[in-house]
Amino acid sequence: MAGQREVSETTLNIPHPYEDGVAETWISSHSVGWETRTSITYAIALKDPGQLIGTISLTDIDGNHAELGYWIGLPFWGNGYCTEAAAKLIEIAPDEFGISDLRAAYLLTNPASGKVLRKLGFRYVGNEKMRDRHGEMVDIGVFLGKLGKPIHEQA
Repeated sequence: MAGQREVSETTLNIPHPYEDGVAETWISSHSVGWETRTSITYAIALKDPGQLIGTISLTDIDGNHAELGYWIGLPFWGNGYCTEAAAKLIEIAPDEFGISDLRAAYLLTNPASGKVLRKLGFRYVGNEKMRDRHGEMVDIGVFLGKLGKPIHEQA
């Protein structure tokens, strides 16, 4: 699912075409990130039948700061799954990982991701330019969130 053009085009990092071995290499990096607490990645799955529909991550963890990232497979867009998964990760991040400050960015060409961050109560701080998976400069929207109290209650 991650390699579908529509999914890839909504992210900075997922390549297209998604060549053989890319998923295995990416998955094999998770244990080192978990052990060093530099990145934490979870599968997003349906409760019944447990089908994988995407992933959600805390990356670039540095002390109590981290970057929130996610993707959802195309057949599952528009159902609130990403918002639900992010809300749960935000809930556990302070106690489980000592994370209190989150940054999240989205491609301006993917306004649905910006809507997820707004629903979660992240504070929009502006636009930036960043290199995407092709090395091209793209426009991103940047949001910040302070954890420890419900993020949606922040001013």
